[in-house]
Amino acid sequence: MKCTKCGDTAILELRRHNAAFCTPDFLTFFRRQVAAAVRKHRMFTRDERVLVAVSGGKDSLALWDVLIEESYQTSGLYLDLGIHDYSVESKAKCEAFAAARGVPLIVSSVAEAVGAPVPVMQKVTRRPACSGCGLSKRYLMNKAALDHGFPVVATGHNLDDEAATLLGSVMQWQTDALSRQSPALPSTHRRLARRVKPLYRLSERETAAYAFLRKIDYIVEECPFARGATSIAHKEILSRMEAVSPGAKHNFLFGFLEKARAAFERSETVRLEECERCGQVTTGTICAFCRLADEVKRSS
Repeated sequence: MKCTKCGDTAILELRRHNAAFCTPDFLTFFRRQVAAAVRKHRMFTRDERVLVAVSGGKDSLALWDVLIEESYQTSGLYLDLGIHDYSVESKAKCEAFAAARGVPLIVSSVAEAVGAPVPVMQKVTRRPACSGCGLSKRYLMNKAALDHGFPVVATGHNLDDEAATLLGSVMQWQTDALSRQSPALPSTHRRLARRVKPLYRLSERETAAYAFLRKIDYIVEECPFARGATSIAHKEILSRMEAVSPGAKHNFLFGFLEKARAAFERSETVRLEECERCGQVTTGTICAFCRLADEVKRSS
């Protein structure tokens, strides 16, 4: 198998692109896909500081690596979920990555913010772990951006993630979720940072290959609470479709973004307020995160 670009021996075949690449040309391809995402959706400029949410996994660290290589002004944000050995190892991967490249890493603890780590939060509230965890992560990412002066937060969601989320939303016809599914969400309030997903054009396999070729040391294990999640089942369904029809994930997601998303955009504007307790944005008087913290406190 030869590289489509230069004719040398290829190390990776990308059937959905009808192409194969050697190591240098694949790394160039990967970085260009990120650049195309940033440019198309005007995610951020070189004059803006970008907060990269990192989990210690391949996707977020690959994204941070690309942005560092492209000389963007970045800092990492690691959210310590307090999930036993998983969090200990993932935090160490992020700290080592940042130290090796001489870039700043901000660490924020869910336990300090809400009053309990994710495993305890699940027990005392009897909510699914992913529910309280997702709420906490969204809140703390925005809070860190505001506290440290970042106008935009970048996450490592890839093509597989976005296609699986879309499938789940379509299966339940969650129109609110469909209206928000986008590689770039603008700020709709002075206390909301923009949120962007520069890896949405790249598959999980491609980010894994990039991380391997760049010798990025990342945590391989999935979050223990992810076992049995419907999102994983949706990914498996889409992967079976991709095996039969290369490009299926891309066509599903990009077809929605280009042809269907506008039909789900809300015509009315949701009124946003500032939480009376913490000052973060909410649609009510007290934000969902503060209510979660109250629930944890009452149950502890």
